[in-house]
Amino acid sequence: MTNNISGKVVVITGASSGSGEATARHLAALGAPVVLGARRADRIEALATELKAAGGKAIAVTTDVKNKDQVKNLVDTAVKEFGRIDVLVNNAGVMPLAPLEATKTDEWDHMIDVNIKGTLYGIAAALPHMKAQKSGHIMTVSSVYGHVVGPNAAVYCSTKFAVRALSEGLRQEVKPYNIRTTIISPGAMKTELQDHISDKQVQAASREFVANFGVAADSFARMVAFAMSEPEDVDVSEILFRPTAQPM
Repeated sequence: MTNNISGKVVVITGASSGSGEATARHLAALGAPVVLGARRADRIEALATELKAAGGKAIAVTTDVKNKDQVKNLVDTAVKEFGRIDVLVNNAGVMPLAPLEATKTDEWDHMIDVNIKGTLYGIAAALPHMKAQKSGHIMTVSSVYGHVVGPNAAVYCSTKFAVRALSEGLRQEVKPYNIRTTIISPGAMKTELQDHISDKQVQAASREFVANFGVAADSFARMVAFAMSEPEDVDVSEILFRPTAQPM
């Protein structure tokens, strides 16, 4: 019995830390070649070296998801090195929470560029290859905040609602090509997302919440593996998960 993961070529954005790094480790251990994309070249290169030393297959490609040419290069490099792309994990994201009245418009632009446009650029890069293969799996990372709206999170929530809409639209359009789609919406996880928050009061509250309720990024990696491991005729369209203790 196979895990339906071994041998699948997986491209992961935001792979330098948190959920992306955890996913790369988990899938590489299960036999998947992983292609790591992130801005911090030193981190993904070190991770790729570590995974290869452990017997896995991994390459690192410096990628800023705000740049569509770099995202295309990430995916094209995966196909060049391994012959195909089986899974794209659109994981890169930022969460600079703040009240709307703070009018942090530069942060709004940054969230839209990374969380929404970065996801679109990933789809644009992967879809032609997957259509040609007549197979593939595109995973989009939303959030509990893609299902509910909270104070200080209106713009972030908007981006996460948007990527759920994009993924559902994609799901409906790619049926002729045997492509699967999955939305993964995590609750509180212990990652670097709080580092993006410039409002110190909001940042402190968010860090306290995650300290009280957050789970390790491995939980996200297991959700990715679950969706991948289902038989090819099963499309896990959406996974919403939270820490057991999280009230929201």
